[in-house]
Amino acid sequence: MALGWLELQRRSHVEFGTRIEAVTDWSAPTPDTDWDTEQLVRHVVTEQQWVLPLVGGLTVAKAQAHVHPLGDDLVEEWRRYSGLATAAWAVAPPATMVHLSYGTVPLERYLREQVFDVTVHSWDLARAAGLDESLDPELVAAVWEEAEAQREILSASGLFAPPVSVPDDAPLQVRLLAVTGRDARSAPTAGPTGG
Repeated sequence: MALGWLELQRRSHVEFGTRIEAVTDWSAPTPDTDWDTEQLVRHVVTEQQWVLPLVGGLTVAKAQAHVHPLGDDLVEEWRRYSGLATAAWAVAPPATMVHLSYGTVPLERYLREQVFDVTVHSWDLARAAGLDESLDPELVAAVWEEAEAQREILSASGLFAPPVSVPDDAPLQVRLLAVTGRDARSAPTAGPTGG
């Protein structure tokens, strides 16, 4: 994969996995105002359930049968579905076309979307749980390139809060999160800021 996206996927899962292991308050608010910590984690874990059937060639309608309600032990659920997703990415032929809700896309596009999602939510989880918010610099750099290339699409998607204005010389991680409506400069106690 160009830019080592399989390795970036693995690193994004390490970032998220390290933080989920340290969560103590599952009802804590997150920077994503739609979700508390438990809801955010359930979202990320559920997204991993989709990977195996989708990269295996199933349509969204058929893949739905492989997505099941999660149990109460979200740490264990993460370990299970993170492992299955990572294994699926590793063996999927690069020429695979993946059926998503908005159309059929090349495998690498779906992979990049997944890495973007897990990376940003790793920061959300760190902020919510009061953990180290520093993300892998190479991971941040790769996801930033994705964000920059799709800035207008992201802004118009309605999936994120409006972008936060930050200086051009702000740290790359701060600029990346700002594109998704998150202000990483604010103190962790300042409350939710993103969408």
